Amino acid sequence: MDDSSAQAKPVYRRIVLKLSGEALAGERGFGIDPGTVDGIARQLKEVVVLGIETAVVVGGGNIWRGASGWTRGMDRATADYMGMLATCINALALQDALENHGIDTRVQTAIEMKEVAEPYIRRRAIRHLQKGRVVIFAAGTGNPYFSTDTTAALRAAEIEADAMLKATNTAGVYDSDPAFNPEAQKYDEICYLDVLNRGLEVMDSTATSLCMDNDIPIVVFELGIYGNIRRVIMGESIGTFVRGEKTNES
Repeated sequence: MDDSSAQAKPVYRRIVLKLSGEALAGERGFGIDPGTVDGIARQLKEVVVLGIETAVVVGGGNIWRGASGWTRGMDRATADYMGMLATCINALALQDALENHGIDTRVQTAIEMKEVAEPYIRRRAIRHLQKGRVVIFAAGTGNPYFSTDTTAALRAAEIEADAMLKATNTAGVYDSDPAFNPEAQKYDEICYLDVLNRGLEVMDSTATSLCMDNDIPIVVFELGIYGNIRRVIMGESIGTFVRGEKTNES
């Protein structure tokens, strides 16, 4: 049998995909763009049909950023709770797009709103994933002062995900901001401690530390190139792979 005919296999069995709220806004940068959300849903369908157990954490920055409120004098907890509600709106929009493509989906929220979504229950979430349903985690952790990046890391640990995929608007992690420095160098691989020590903009330090403590690899990649989610799942070398320290082998 010709080896070239062998089909590549996914390198992950269960993943958490972190989407920013802005990812749903498209070129407008605010609100929800139906065409953009549909494109994300189509990318996710490509992954689901491979049998990958897929969970998603969505941000809310396209609607409301808690930081923008409390830096202007709003009570921090109130501003953060408003941001959590914004993530629920985004989760419902993504759920609708996925179901329009025939993908069975459940939204679970950290703040109870049983008329529109299930409460977050770890065992129920895992059961949904095992049945091939996409689970969208909304409302953050249910607590102020925690980002949706931290939520994604926490949920990845709780459901025992093989990896956390961080979708961004850049090709990966750079040593400086490529928007301002054309000489910025992209890392193909980097360890958690280097991310923390160098203050690189992967995720906030709480989220990075949580992934480090639970040995959850992070793949940072560009969402805007269609098919990139599937490419990451299939193990293609795109974006930046964030991992633990490599041990010396004899």
